[in-house]
Amino acid sequence: MLSARKILEATGGSIATADREGPITADMLPDDIFFEGLSIDSRTIREGELFLALKGDRFDGHDFVQAALKTGAGAIVSPGKPVGPVTGKIIIFVDDTLAALHRISRSLRQSFTGSVIAVIGSNGKTTTKELIASILGVKLKVLKTSGNLNNHIGMPLSITKAHDDTEVMVLEMGTNRPGDIKELCAIGLPEKGVITNIGQEHLEGFGSMSSVRDSELELLDYVKELIANADDNFLMEGIENRFKGRIITFGIESHTAEIRAEETELLDRSARFVLCAGKGRILIESGLAGRFNIYNSLAAAAAAYSMGFDLETIKKGLESFRGVPLRMEVFEKGGVAYINDSYNANPSSMEESVMELARRAGQAQGAGRAIAVLGDMLELGDYSADEHRKLGRLLTAMHVNVLIGVGPLMSLALETFQGTGIAADSSREAGGELEKLLRAGDIVLVKGSRGMKMENAIGGRN
Repeated sequence: MLSARKILEATGGSIATADREGPITADMLPDDIFFEGLSIDSRTIREGELFLALKGDRFDGHDFVQAALKTGAGAIVSPGKPVGPVTGKIIIFVDDTLAALHRISRSLRQSFTGSVIAVIGSNGKTTTKELIASILGVKLKVLKTSGNLNNHIGMPLSITKAHDDTEVMVLEMGTNRPGDIKELCAIGLPEKGVITNIGQEHLEGFGSMSSVRDSELELLDYVKELIANADDNFLMEGIENRFKGRIITFGIESHTAEIRAEETELLDRSARFVLCAGKGRILIESGLAGRFNIYNSLAAAAAAYSMGFDLETIKKGLESFRGVPLRMEVFEKGGVAYINDSYNANPSSMEESVMELARRAGQAQGAGRAIAVLGDMLELGDYSADEHRKLGRLLTAMHVNVLIGVGPLMSLALETFQGTGIAADSSREAGGELEKLLRAGDIVLVKGSRGMKMENAIGGRN
C-alpha cells in the first residue's frame, strides 16, 4: 500500500536522486514504485522498507540514515540535514518527518475500505485489543497495533503495516494529556470505539479524574458506535447525553448490560464464566486470570458481537488467547506462585492486582504468605503522596503479609503499611530481598510503573 507517489501526494514532499538534477514531485512519478513498509529503527529495518528519520528528545534519526540505507530502499528526511542523494536509493524530503508519518497514515486510512476499531481506556487496553484481534482473526484478516505502540508514533506506524487484503484494523490509542485521543482519532478515523474504563492514569498530565474522562471521551466526536463498560458509573455519566450514536454496554454487575458475564469463577491461572449476549448464552473457559480480564473479554466480545460474530466464534477467539507478556502472568517457581503484572501501574490497576493477590491468598487458606513487591506509581503529580499512602492502607486491609517497596514514593506506602515492610532502591535489589524470605506456598505479586522495570525482581522462571 506504500507507493512513492502516494507518499509524495500525502506529504507534499519531493525526491532527490543521484541520477537526475532537480527534485522529483508526485506528478512526475510512475505508480509502480512501492515500499515494503516504514521503519524508524536503522537496526531492524528490512530490505525494501523506507527509513523515517524522526527526531526525539535524546536522538535524531538523521544520524542513522546512512546505516539504514545499507538495507533499506530509501529514507524520508527533513531538508537541511546532511543527507544527499544515494545511488539506487530514494530520498524523500519533507518539512517535518513526524507530520509526514501522520499524513501518510491518515492517507492510508482514508483509502482503507474495511472497519476500524479504536480501543481506549485507563486500564486493559492492550489485552482488550489483543482479544478483539483474536476473535476477529477467526474469520477476518486483522491489522492490530503492535505491542503497546499506542502513541502519536506507534499507532500511525502500525497503520502503515496494512496490506491490500487487510479487512479490519484494531487500533489501541493511549493518552497522557488532553488532546492525545483527538490527535490519534484524526489519523485513524475509527468508526467504532471501545472504552474499557476510566481510572487514575497520568494524573500529572491531566490534573483530575474529570480531565482524564474528558480526554478519553474525545473519541466520541469520531465514532458512530461505542462499546462501553456499564459497571463504570463515572464513565457512563460522562457518555450520557453526549453521544448520539449506538451504545453497546458490557458488564458483570449491571443487569441491563447487553453483553454480560454470569456465573463467574476465578481460578488460579484462568477464569470461567457464562457469556450472555441477547438471548444467547455460552460457557467461556478463559486462559486469563483475574476479574478484570473478564471485563477485557466482555469488551472484546461486545466489539465482535456488534460486527455480527456469533457466540461460538467469539468463544473460539477468547479461549485461544493466552495473554500479553508482563500483564497478569501467573506461574510457579520453587513452590512459590508468582503474579507478574509488572508492565505498568496506576492506582486503579494497582488496586485490582492487590485484590487478586488477596483473593488467591485467601483461597490458599493460610498455606503461604501474600507478598507484594511493588514499584513507584509514576506520573501522578500532586496525587502521588496520597495515592501511595492509600496503597499502604489497602495492603493492610487486604491482609497482605509483606511489602517490598521500590523507590521513594513506595516508601510512603511502607509508612502506612502495618505488615512486614522492606525498602529497596531498585527492582533487582527487591529481588534479592525477596529471595531471602521466600518459602514454599507463598504468593507474590510484582507490579509497578514501566519505568521501575519491576520484572527484574523476578529473574528467570526456572
